[in-house]
Formats: sequence, C-alpha cells, structure tokens
Amino acid sequence: MTRASVIIPTYNRLDLLQACIASIRRHTKDVDCEVIVVDNGSADGTADWCRRERLTLVSLPRNEGFTKACNKGMRIAAGDSIVLLNNDTIVSRRWLSNLLRALYSEPVIGMVGPVCNYVSGKQQVHYPYADMDEFERIAAHVNVSAPEKWKRVERIVGLCLVFRRELMETIGLLDERFSPGHYEDDDYCLRARLHGYGLLICPDALIHHEGSATFRSDPEAQQKLVERNYQLFVDKWHVDPHAFL
Repeated sequence: MTRASVIIPTYNRLDLLQACIASIRRHTKDVDCEVIVVDNGSADGTADWCRRERLTLVSLPRNEGFTKACNKGMRIAAGDSIVLLNNDTIVSRRWLSNLLRALYSEPVIGMVGPVCNYVSGKQQVHYPYADMDEFERIAAHVNVSAPEKWKRVERIVGLCLVFRRELMETIGLLDERFSPGHYEDDDYCLRARLHGYGLLICPDALIHHEGSATFRSDPEAQQKLVERNYQLFVDKWHVDPHAFL
C-alpha cells in the first residue's frame, strides 16, 4: 500500500482541528500515512497542541490562507499520495483506503475525492444524521469499496483532494494567484486534466464537512473574494469554471 501525506491547513478553531485529527487517528489505521498540520498563525494554542500531539507542524507567523498553506505542506510531504484536507472535516471508516484504491485503479487516474454532506457540485449527497455517532454508523455502511460506483468528473472540490505525487511533480503546486482561497481547486483539476489525468468521485468514501465558518463570519468580504477569484480563473483560462460543475 502506498504511503499518504495528509495536509491540513488550519487557522484558529482548535476544536475543529482536534476533532478532525481524532477521526483520522481512529479511521486511518489501515493506511500508512503522515499528518502535516500547517498553522496559519493561530492565536488559540493550535501550534502548542500540535507539538504536544507530536504532529508534523508547519507554523506560519500570520494567516497566509488555504492555498499557500497547502503548498507549504506539499513541499515537505513524503508520501506517494497527497491528501489536502480541510480542518473542519470528520473522516470515517475506510475513507482513505477506498479513495486510494480508486486513485490507483488505473494509471490514468490522477485525482480522487469523496462524497460529502456539505459541498458544491456532484459530490453532494444526502444521508440525514443528527450527530457524529449516527454519521459514523451510516458511513460504515456507505464506505464499502464499490468500483462500479466511481464517477469520472471534471472537477473535485478541495475540501478533500487526493492525488498522486506524480501529478504534483508534473503540474506543480496550487496557483497562489488564488490566495487566500477559492477556485485554486478548480484550477488544479483543470491543469490535471490538461495533462491527461482522469478525476474520480468515490461514492464509497463518505466524510463529514462542517462548512464555511469563515464565509458565515464575514459573508460580504468572502463574496467579494469569490467574485475576484472567479474572474482570475476566467482571465487565466478563458472558460467559465461553472461549466465543470
């Protein structure tokens, strides 16, 4: 089995990071993986907690955003597979082993992603659950490897993006013109496809996403950022990213 590097950018909200890390430790024992936390200058004790937990830590003096944080983690990642994972996610039983099985199912597949309760596009699924215990029970039934359910797509959302090191070495890191975030994942997926790599969504890998805490805290500023980065994407590629939804 390949070794994976799980890269988690984070900024404050230590409670979310702690829950995410706990779920990884509980549900990723079937995969050889390292966890790299890239802390964007949190002021809530995140860095100290990561050191106590003996996690690989990249500690930044200020908030540089999702895109640059991912790149800093990717530069030190040792795995054959790279996982970019939001800090407000909860993973579940067999999540990564199922995703890696899809990733290495064909040489042409370069990138895969899970399904989720809170995500845009084709990865959105509806499994009603009232709490994390119920989520885990549902995920245990959903996360049974089922290659016949994998779907070829043109876009995977960056909340949980799994790709080969070979892809990263071929197309490079995330494009930091999209910092602090939005549309860097659309850009990365398009670059992967232009280099001949296929993308798969895996309905046999369900994760939980808390979702858009930053957006809710300052919706006006976030909307302006989304609009700016949308235009940056259009200016770069001369195509509407919504065409890939």
